[in-house]
Amino acid sequence: MKEHKRIKGVLSPVVTPFKADLSPDPERFITQCRWLLAQNCGLAVFGTNSEANSMSVNERIALLDALLAADVDSSRMMPGTGCCALTDSVRLTEHAVKAGCAGVLMLPPFYYKDVSEDGLFRNYAEIIERVGDARLRIYLYHIPPVAVVGITPRLVERLLKAYPTAIAGMKDSSGDWNNTKTFLDAFAKQGFDVFAGSESFLLSNMRNGGAGCISATANVNPAAIDKLYREWKNADADAQQEALNAVRKTVGQYVMIPALKQVVAHYAKDPEWVTVRPPLVQLTKAQAATVIEGLEKLNFRMPGLAKIETVTT
Repeated sequence: MKEHKRIKGVLSPVVTPFKADLSPDPERFITQCRWLLAQNCGLAVFGTNSEANSMSVNERIALLDALLAADVDSSRMMPGTGCCALTDSVRLTEHAVKAGCAGVLMLPPFYYKDVSEDGLFRNYAEIIERVGDARLRIYLYHIPPVAVVGITPRLVERLLKAYPTAIAGMKDSSGDWNNTKTFLDAFAKQGFDVFAGSESFLLSNMRNGGAGCISATANVNPAAIDKLYREWKNADADAQQEALNAVRKTVGQYVMIPALKQVVAHYAKDPEWVTVRPPLVQLTKAQAATVIEGLEKLNFRMPGLAKIETVTT
C-alpha cells in the first residue's frame, strides 16, 4: 500500500477532450494531464470544468484507468466522485481510492434542493462507511452557483467530529471570499485543507492558511498560478495576482468550458480540442478570436504544450 500524502498546491479540473462522435478521447486526455503535471499542477479530473456530469460513471472509470495505464501519477490526482446517486458516488470513490489517488472531490447530491443538514450528513457518512477504506480522503465541494445545495460550517463540524481522517478539506467555489475565510478561520488550524475555487482568491487564501486552489484556468495557466502559490510571501505577490486575474478575466468572458477548450486548441495547434458535449456549445469564431486576441495582448503562452504530440484515433 502506498504511503498516503496530503495533496496541496494548484490543481486543475482537467478539461475532457471528446472525439467527433462525442466519446471521450483518452489519448488527448493523457497528453493534457502529462502537460499539467509537467507544469507542477495536480489533477482534479472529473471536476466541473471536466464536464464530469455530462459523463457516465463507466466513462469516468475508463478514463481514470487510461491514466493509470499510462503511468500518470495517481498520488497527484483528486478525481470528482460526487453524484446524485449514492451508489454511483460509492463506486467512483472506491475506484479512486484503490487507484491510489490522493483524495476525491465530492459534490453533495445536488438534484433535490432544500435538503436538510441531516440528509447531507447521512449521504457523506454512508459513502465513507460503504467505501470502508482508511486511505479515503474526501474534499467537500461547495459550488452553490451550480449545485445550489451547499456545504455549511455546521456540516463540516459534524463530519470532522465523526470522520476526522476521511474528511480532509474542501474546495470553495462560492465566489465569495468572506465565505472561504469563514471556513479557514473555523477549520484550517484543525488540519482541514481549504482550496479556493479560483486563482483570483489564491493570494488571500494562502495569507489566511489555505492549501492552494483548484481552478478552471489552471487548465491553461498552470505554471503562473503555481508560481504565486510558491511565492505568495514575495514582495511581488500582489502583482502576480493581478496578472493571473487578467488572464482569467480574458478566458472567462464567455462560457468557461468551451473557452478553455478553445485556448488549448489554439496553443496546441489541435482544433479537435474545441468539441464539447451538449448542452454546451463551442465558441463562435468571433468569440474565439476575441479570447485569443485578448490573451496575445497579455503575452500569454502555454509553454511545452505544442511540443507534446497529440495522438489521433
